[in-house]
Amino acid sequence: MKKKSLNVKNKIHKRVLNYLNNKRIFKIYKELELSLFSKDRFAVALSGGPDSLALAFVAKCFSILNKIDIKYYLVDHKLRKESSQEAKKVFLLLKKFNIHCKILTWQGMKPKSNIQAIARNKRYSLLINQCKKDKINYLALGHHSDDVYENFLIRLLRGSGLKGLTSFGKNSEYKQNEVKLLRPFINLDKKDLIFLSNKVFNFYVEDPSNLNNNFKRIRIRKLIQVLVDEGLDKKKLSLTIDNLKDSDRTIKFYIDNNIKVNSIFSKKNNTFLLNKSFFQQPNEVIFRSISTLMNSISKNYYSARGKSVTNLIIRIKSKNFKKTTLGRCFFQKINQTILISPENYTKDKVL
Repeated sequence: MKKKSLNVKNKIHKRVLNYLNNKRIFKIYKELELSLFSKDRFAVALSGGPDSLALAFVAKCFSILNKIDIKYYLVDHKLRKESSQEAKKVFLLLKKFNIHCKILTWQGMKPKSNIQAIARNKRYSLLINQCKKDKINYLALGHHSDDVYENFLIRLLRGSGLKGLTSFGKNSEYKQNEVKLLRPFINLDKKDLIFLSNKVFNFYVEDPSNLNNNFKRIRIRKLIQVLVDEGLDKKKLSLTIDNLKDSDRTIKFYIDNNIKVNSIFSKKNNTFLLNKSFFQQPNEVIFRSISTLMNSISKNYYSARGKSVTNLIIRIKSKNFKKTTLGRCFFQKINQTILISPENYTKDKVL
């Protein structure tokens, strides 16, 4: 690098690190630092909102102080005509801070219904595939405490079990295609991230979908504010979620034991054989054991719907069960065992 370019870079880095003298911003930085202990390389998922811009900034501070390379990915979903222009604006803004982000574009037809869920799945797919290309095992996301509450209530309304109610944590509990998700801001309020974005960038993208009551998440967000106005204590709600997580960890012990003792895995064929005892455990243990194995085989980011898995278990336990498919997995009864394999499995490959 030429001396002039190096001097410009050093000036930018000095300006970036000066913001850490602000106590509120330094507190946000420390949350990232604690989450990334011992992790050398990671990528940052960007959207242009205050949470992701705050994450981009503190990640840049971390990279300067620790002399490591960090990747920044910005997804242009093209669901709105302004999205490409917004992505370019964020790209140019970050460039002024010596943050170089790669824009990942969602190509092809766009959905006309269930838009947010499909867009979220596509966003994760683009981000994770890029991580794999760049040989990065950790992807940092800008989720904050408000996202935890929203996620909890959405899943509560869906009738989710203990796992679903508590799965939105600081780190993902399983690797998706060898990429682990990190949420360093999970204990921070959104107002802190807005403060940082305004202080450092004097800018962030306002997504108009955040005002659209057609989306369930937006209705839940407004409901939470109503509940707060009526006396809901978010700290107590957070404590309830933490207590549920403790219970979840206890159940997970029995799930791991059930899989270890009552199943056999064939790495060659990516299949599991489950013995009779596998289905003689408490319902929650069976349910989550099956879901875990399905995720392992299919590599899906999201598990199959709880109702579908429950119905599957009922069918497997029935006397007449022979075979079926669910969540890109094939299930077949062979004597007293159940075979789980990829959906394109044929019996001759294993037997």
